Amino acid sequence: MNHLPFEKELIEMADKDLSVREKLLLAGELSGGYHPEMEKIHRANAQRLREIIAEIGYPTISKVGEEANDAAWLIIQHAIGEPEFMKTSYAMMEKHCNDINPIHTAYLYDRIQVFQGKPQKYGTQLTSDGIMYPVENKEKLNTEREKVNLRVLSESDINKIPEVQDIPEIDNKDAEYTAWRKKTGWI
Repeated sequence: MNHLPFEKELIEMADKDLSVREKLLLAGELSGGYHPEMEKIHRANAQRLREIIAEIGYPTISKVGEEANDAAWLIIQHAIGEPEFMKTSYAMMEKHCNDINPIHTAYLYDRIQVFQGKPQKYGTQLTSDGIMYPVENKEKLNTEREKVNLRVLSESDINKIPEVQDIPEIDNKDAEYTAWRKKTGWI
């Protein structure tokens, strides 16, 4: 089943997201909270993706092609102001795990966990200081990463990951971020 109009539309939506992000980044406007222009794009894209999903189901590779499936994931990954949409999308991705890129599921799982102040499984998310956010199990981290085709980390890199008990301290470093997560419904 080919949904060509959705394929093109999903790719265009993701491209717009990335071009606005690049514009704001170059202007030095991406730090200091969730930029209103970026949030507007993310919310509009999430709403349109919900409509597409209502019509065709989750946009898997077999339905819309690999590039559009990647675009759908990017839209979901960037819908940070919509916790329930991200969680529902994750459940759909799990259901269609044989028809999507497994890395997408790993990144989304980790992102949801981090926004909730919980340890991640695959080590895809970094703190605002640029270090890896705590993980569920350092000893099994590379095994989990290999399952989804992520590169294996060195023992040295794994040893640099803060411990799970450090999460409150890490999260409390940015009061605005914590307030935003509460307001948005992540915590």
